[in-house]
Amino acid sequence: MTENPGFTPTGTIASPADRRRVVFATVVGTTVEWYDFFIYATAVGLVFGELFFKPLGADSILIGFATVGISFLFRPLGAFLAGHFGDKLGRKRVLMWTLILMGAATALIGVLPTYDAIGMTAPILLVLLRILQGLSAGGEWGGAVLMAVEHAPKHKRGAFGASPQIGVPLGLLLASGVMAIMTAIAPGEQFIAWGWRIPFLLSVVLILVGYYVRRNVEESPVFAELAERKEKAKMPIVQLFRKHLLLVIIAALVFAGNNAVGYMTTGGYIQNYSTDPEGPLALDRGPVLWAVAGSAVTWLLSTLLAGFVSDRIGRRTTYIIGWILQLGGVFALFPLVNTGNIGLLFAGLAILTIGLGFTYGPQAALYTELFPASIRFSGVSISYAIGAIAGGAFAPTIATALVKATGTTMSVTWYLAGMTVIGLIATLLLRDRSSIPLGPDHEEEQAVSPIHGLARA
Repeated sequence: MTENPGFTPTGTIASPADRRRVVFATVVGTTVEWYDFFIYATAVGLVFGELFFKPLGADSILIGFATVGISFLFRPLGAFLAGHFGDKLGRKRVLMWTLILMGAATALIGVLPTYDAIGMTAPILLVLLRILQGLSAGGEWGGAVLMAVEHAPKHKRGAFGASPQIGVPLGLLLASGVMAIMTAIAPGEQFIAWGWRIPFLLSVVLILVGYYVRRNVEESPVFAELAERKEKAKMPIVQLFRKHLLLVIIAALVFAGNNAVGYMTTGGYIQNYSTDPEGPLALDRGPVLWAVAGSAVTWLLSTLLAGFVSDRIGRRTTYIIGWILQLGGVFALFPLVNTGNIGLLFAGLAILTIGLGFTYGPQAALYTELFPASIRFSGVSISYAIGAIAGGAFAPTIATALVKATGTTMSVTWYLAGMTVIGLIATLLLRDRSSIPLGPDHEEEQAVSPIHGLARA
């Protein structure tokens, strides 16, 4: 292959310092994004039902969790917009705008009056701001993933791709930790009166840090080469759905199997279930939040490990191991949580996160290797957004409704087990493409379908 002047070989970058800068920027940026996204779900589980939705009736928590899911319905729109402009204008520019949008929406929630102050306007404004968070989240992940993986050497794509992935457990750790600190600083009624607002307002500082870090990162070399050759797709979304619709659906189902289970904590369900004063456990907020924060650490470590492992044994095999571990974690979760013992609650979450890490760590590399270079941003972003709707969007709402209808958490266990099996089946339908070249010189090879039984996309 003949390289263009001025470019390093496609898929690599110039120096170890550049590599470290890219990894650091993707970790910081995605951590900030997911902190903002998860702090809302945590607040729903702890206080938003009372402050914004309780006057709407007895199902205030169910309504609150539904607003967590509503934002997911707008993720595809964010993914469409980010995918289109990311494939036309570049990965870096889109990432800057998603960061600003998420931060602005989160900070505004921190100053939003409650129902008692402005009536129905309060929950309406809250939902609108949550929608803006959904738009941002829909565009963030694809850009961060491609910045990491397209900069990576071929034999380290899994490890590089794990860098944006650990933004999820880091965001959960930060969100839970800050909330736990605030329950200590402003206990009881003070937390409800003003303590919950501080974590949202802290977003302003975090966004400034994330923006500064991302400003200093070079554009993806794959996109830079596409721009130099003037080979950017004119209508990437149209091409994606015309040629790769089935692949988008299968890739989305892979993520759905992980996301539904992960949203037991990131969606605030376990936090609400275990702390509800009228529920079966009625535990204190602080210890539960620290247990969730601790499980975020185990999730982070397993996610990182899975990225490295996938470079050794392939994405597909790593995923299969992950689905088996995740299924075991699903069946262990509620028996341990329902003991009402904080230590065992943490153990249940920690066991679950091992499987979650192995079904999330390799995802960045897996998705990047599935789609041709010219429509890759659109492909990974839209697959991720659809998977989020099918998986995590309404997982807390479904779990709440199942327990209400059946009177037992076993119904939730079977729901999560079913989603895990769906993820496993979707994974088995895909070929491993760990060694495929990512650059625009290899679009013909990338167009060969990774779905078993199909020759071309």
